[in-house]
Amino acid sequence: MGLRPYVVERGNRRSLVVTEDGEISSAEISAGTKGPYHIQFITLEPDSLLLPVLLHADMVFYVHTGNGKLRWTDGGKEMKRMNLRRGDVWRLQAGSVFCVQSNLDPEREKMRIHAIFSNTDEGIYDPSIGAYSSINDLVLGFDGKILNAAFKVPEEVLEEIASAPKPPAVVHAVTEGQKSALWKLEDQLVNFLVGGKDDSLYDIGNKHKKTKETKTFNILDADPDFENCNGWSLTVDKWSLKSLRDSNIGIFMVHLTKGSMMGPHWNPMATEIAVVLHGQGMIRVVCPGTANESECKNMRFKVKEGDVFAVSRFHPMAQMSFNNDSFVFMGFSSSTKRNHPQFLTGKSSILRMVDRSILAVSFSVTNTTMDQLLNAQEDALILDCTSCAEEEDEKMKGEIEKEKQEEEATMREEERKREVEEEEEEEGEREEEREREEERRRKETKRGRGRKREEEKRRKEEEEKRDQEEAERERELTRGREEKTEDQDRKGDEGKRRRALRKVWKL
Repeated sequence: MGLRPYVVERGNRRSLVVTEDGEISSAEISAGTKGPYHIQFITLEPDSLLLPVLLHADMVFYVHTGNGKLRWTDGGKEMKRMNLRRGDVWRLQAGSVFCVQSNLDPEREKMRIHAIFSNTDEGIYDPSIGAYSSINDLVLGFDGKILNAAFKVPEEVLEEIASAPKPPAVVHAVTEGQKSALWKLEDQLVNFLVGGKDDSLYDIGNKHKKTKETKTFNILDADPDFENCNGWSLTVDKWSLKSLRDSNIGIFMVHLTKGSMMGPHWNPMATEIAVVLHGQGMIRVVCPGTANESECKNMRFKVKEGDVFAVSRFHPMAQMSFNNDSFVFMGFSSSTKRNHPQFLTGKSSILRMVDRSILAVSFSVTNTTMDQLLNAQEDALILDCTSCAEEEDEKMKGEIEKEKQEEEATMREEERKREVEEEEEEEGEREEEREREEERRRKETKRGRGRKREEEKRRKEEEEKRDQEEAERERELTRGREEKTEDQDRKGDEGKRRRALRKVWKL
């Protein structure tokens, strides 16, 4: 199958940072008219530190595994600190400076954070500058004179900073005694940003420092919005988490037990961007209209742990788990208004609110048939659906094979057309060559006839000239003979005259 903008497989993430202490990767995913949405996956080895960065856009994140500490500036007013653990969700506003340090716990579990960056007009994510910038780059972007005037530090300190190698984005956690001059200067910059308070951004583990401790929201500790034997679901929005106020991003999590399904539903106000946390599942998405069938098509696709998938608002969908394992995914919903998913089936079906006779007319069936359709399902939201994912998987494989065959047939047809076009082109070239050859021959024949006529003319002229010359020679000969004859005649007459005179003289 071709590229699918609504799915980014784990292996297709873009690597941003890779060090022995951690790594950062990203995914760009499109859904509807907005997007692409920028997702980052931050992984910290135990006792590692993500160095301070300045956020260029709002960042909403979920702690997938591990635990650690977050320290950030709150709107340039004060420094705040927060302990993070698995299941925590939080939002950092654009313009904040923050860093994260993972704990060194006995299990040595990596700290994994999934984050989305806002693409609203107010806090837009700009790919040209990225989601954030390093404090290191902000400091070293100025020359020594400006830094000297701004920080009032000796020149040797600035020289040390300018000549020091740039550290990677993720490093092994540092203690106070290990800090370099650059990091201390970065602390000064951060303190300047938050109003000149003497507080170290790196001093995450110092309990003697008085910084404001903030508690976050843990999605795993909260009571689900809905739960039954088939699974549970929970949403977190600005009405349930204070830090999400003035944000267009919410968070949700869905846990499907084996052989279950989140019933067919759509989001009237939000686009969903989800990350698979455990297992694998099938996603069925229905196009809400036929205005542009080339761009909007019904689709089914399979996702596994680490994959990212997106579903636009108003697109009916269903998520299904396989019979052999549960299927867990969390994600981010983009909406400035409260979103209430609309379900097609079960007790919460929106169809049950519509007049049955009108529905019957819509489906061209009887009222009895419509009653049977709507009243049979007693469960709500998350339903038992044994082998549904397996059947969808088989259908998807069949569609992929059919699409592959159609693509191959299309390629063969295109190849055949190219061959026909090439043959026609070659035949056309041959025909043109024949025409050129015939034209050449015609011209050659014409030139030959012209040469022949010229030769005939020249030959005639030469013959005429020869005839004239021959006639002239004949005339010359005739004149010579005539002159000779006349001469002979004169000589004869002269002889006769002389003989006559001699006779007279004799007398």
